[in-house]
Amino acid sequence: MVTTGARAAAPVGAWPALWALVLGFFMILVDATIVQVATPALMRELGADVNAVIWVTSAYLLAYAVPLLITGRLGDRFGPKHVYLAGLAVFTVASLWCGLTGTVTQLVVARVFQGLGAALMTPQTMAVITRMFPADQRGRAMSLWGAVAGVATLVGPVLGGVLVDTLGWEWIFFVNVPVGVVGFVLALRLVPALPTHVHRFDLLGVLLSAVGMFLLVFGIQEGQTFEWGPIVGPVPVWALIVAGVVVLALFVLWQARNRDEPLVPLTLFRERNFSLAAVAIATVGLSVTSLGFPLMLYAQDVRGLGPTGAALLLAPSAVLSGVLAPYVGRLADRADPRWIAGTGMVLMPVSLLWLAAVLRPDTPVWWLLLPIALNGVANPFLWAPIGSTATRNLPMAQAGAGSGVYNTTRQVGAVLGSAGIAAIMQMRLAALAPGAAEHADSGTGPLPPELHAGYSAAMAQSLLLPAAALLIGLAAVLCFAAPARLRTPSPPPAVGGD
Repeated sequence: MVTTGARAAAPVGAWPALWALVLGFFMILVDATIVQVATPALMRELGADVNAVIWVTSAYLLAYAVPLLITGRLGDRFGPKHVYLAGLAVFTVASLWCGLTGTVTQLVVARVFQGLGAALMTPQTMAVITRMFPADQRGRAMSLWGAVAGVATLVGPVLGGVLVDTLGWEWIFFVNVPVGVVGFVLALRLVPALPTHVHRFDLLGVLLSAVGMFLLVFGIQEGQTFEWGPIVGPVPVWALIVAGVVVLALFVLWQARNRDEPLVPLTLFRERNFSLAAVAIATVGLSVTSLGFPLMLYAQDVRGLGPTGAALLLAPSAVLSGVLAPYVGRLADRADPRWIAGTGMVLMPVSLLWLAAVLRPDTPVWWLLLPIALNGVANPFLWAPIGSTATRNLPMAQAGAGSGVYNTTRQVGAVLGSAGIAAIMQMRLAALAPGAAEHADSGTGPLPPELHAGYSAAMAQSLLLPAAALLIGLAAVLCFAAPARLRTPSPPPAVGGD
């Protein structure tokens, strides 16, 4: 296979550097979903209700999402290597802290610091791809990044289930410590010091984005808890959501008016594919994060599976995603990304709707595995083509900013998915299985059989949220502009002369 022009080679050491970075990237994405399967154990051993335990994930995702805009710029200013190493150190120490906590409040605080460490690390992985790999090879590099992202979000519950069953919930955090140490040494040795760019930091932009995101997520997740009524004095909880939207609108307005150096250069969004890819990856982040909560609660509370058995329901998805990702990545360098990503955007909501249709108390397990396996087929068709399309036309000086914005939109989707799925599960449980949430929160034993049907229906209906979000992602990827140069088959060799 050849290109229609000269093909630039990736610098020596680019692949080892990327492998070193994605080890840490894998770890932080595993931690975005690893708590899902431990939800019943955390509720039981820390005396917390389901909403408090979901905050263990939401706090991590929120602390992860908010700083991404500035940590991408930090990578440009101080170098991706140095910022990545600082983030990995913070993440590893915070993981140890998480395992040593004794209350759900302490755990949420420790998870915030984990999220801050993850925020320092993530943009650097994508920035290295943009800065070290030529545009026509980024699909292969992004396939590794995408495979790690897709598989990690599926492996998290599986690994969490095994650790909770064998060693206890604390080990879903302790396991990060040796991995973090190894990852630090590899990155220190293999990642080169790339050129830096001087940037000024938009502190007002950071403040507005952080406040807006917190108000929006807190309002969405806690709405059902306060029955959408007063939360502080006469202030209703929905007012927090409105306030969050207003503050985020002020953030965008400030970015447009800032004549120095805005936190988010709005010129990035003049690049059509970058804007569309940001929308698409937000819907992917929402869907992969929100899937695990209803499925894990159904598997353990209705089907009576242990953490490991529940988590293994996702094993077909993780295996298929990992096997297919390299092939899809190579395809992303040669084919129109609209059809590659569009395939994933069709298959994934189909898998979610199929799973919702069969999520009943008496469904044979193999019926559940079929839509879960289809979800694993869809996953690799999303990460690599969307990521490589987003970064293909970005100038090198904006690699960090572009990576920060792209990953922020992915994490905003994940945060909203976590908060949204919690709100929908609570609302549907209140309507379809009154008393089920209180029984689960009490930790007094298995869910009574008479509540199984309503509980299953509530979990199934909550899956409509990620399915609907992915339809927005489908519309975005179908509007991609095809790359100007795509790989074409090599001409057949000449025969008999010349």
